[in-house]
Amino acid sequence: MPAGTPPEHSAEPASSGVDLARVALRAAKEQARARGAAAQQKKQARRGGLRSGARADGRDPLPLGAAIDRLITDRGWEAPAAVGGVMGRWPQMVGPEVAQHCAPERYDEEARVLTVRCDSTAWATQLRLLAPQLVARLNGDLGRGTVRLIKVLGPGGGPRQGYGPLRAPGSRGPGDTYG
Repeated sequence: MPAGTPPEHSAEPASSGVDLARVALRAAKEQARARGAAAQQKKQARRGGLRSGARADGRDPLPLGAAIDRLITDRGWEAPAAVGGVMGRWPQMVGPEVAQHCAPERYDEEARVLTVRCDSTAWATQLRLLAPQLVARLNGDLGRGTVRLIKVLGPGGGPRQGYGPLRAPGSRGPGDTYG
């Protein structure tokens, strides 16, 4: 503010006495409330802890759904629980025909990768083509960024094809016999 400018021409309006009184009253009420809560806690501690009463407190029984929701929130399991729900609703998410041939196996929370196994290479190729739309649908349902990638695996998990008992030492299998 220039030296010759009177205070009544400043850009900020001055607070009136009524406004200042309201602010002071609000601060005094908050301090009294805090002192009252602290005194109540001390009083309960002297009497031997919390006691049952007519009002609800943290020790009251909860419905099962609310207790599970609280546990999931307290432990930070929201994303894995949501992805587990999607695995249960897989046929509704991808359709019954795709669900018949492709099933989710696991979800890596750190990498945010959903692994899906298909029963044939044709279905694996089809799911790889559908993966971007499926990632968008899953993120729309679960929250943005929950699934970054869908890793599609082809058929497998059956018995490993081993070499027979008649094998030449140092050979790489049946492919090098016509050499």
